[in-house]
Amino acid sequence: MLTGDNAKTAEKIAKEVGITKVISNVLPSEKEKHIKQLKQEGKYVMMCGDGINDSPALASSNIGVSIHGATDIAMDSADVILTKNDLGSILKLIYISQKTIENIKANLFWAFFYNSLMIPVAMGLLKPFGMVINPMIASAAMVLSSITVILNALRLKRIRL
Repeated sequence: MLTGDNAKTAEKIAKEVGITKVISNVLPSEKEKHIKQLKQEGKYVMMCGDGINDSPALASSNIGVSIHGATDIAMDSADVILTKNDLGSILKLIYISQKTIENIKANLFWAFFYNSLMIPVAMGLLKPFGMVINPMIASAAMVLSSITVILNALRLKRIRL
């Protein structure tokens, strides 16, 4: 936890949410330096902030998170704006992001699998083996492939947290 708050307040909040490493009484420029240092160490940094003093750190982090109702500059600097003032929303953000990546990988796998099977058939490369397909049927199958990818992506809307 990296905060401009005093040590006592920071320790209390960190204890409530289960954070073990706390750096308090940090100026805005120091926040940005700490984040850049973590990134140089190869760490992936998510910064959550709501004020003008957080905007440089939000911009320099891998993922900047702000809350709805934060200062305009903090929301402009952030990659994600949470709609609720709840730290649990960050966990939901991470979960939804993981599910989205899984969905993208599944869509890419099935698209490559389908295309690697059907393109040679559509090109007529398998004609010597008796495998031919009408171009109209091939185009309809391609549309079906695209619809499958879209429907798979729409499953993300069913995530309930």
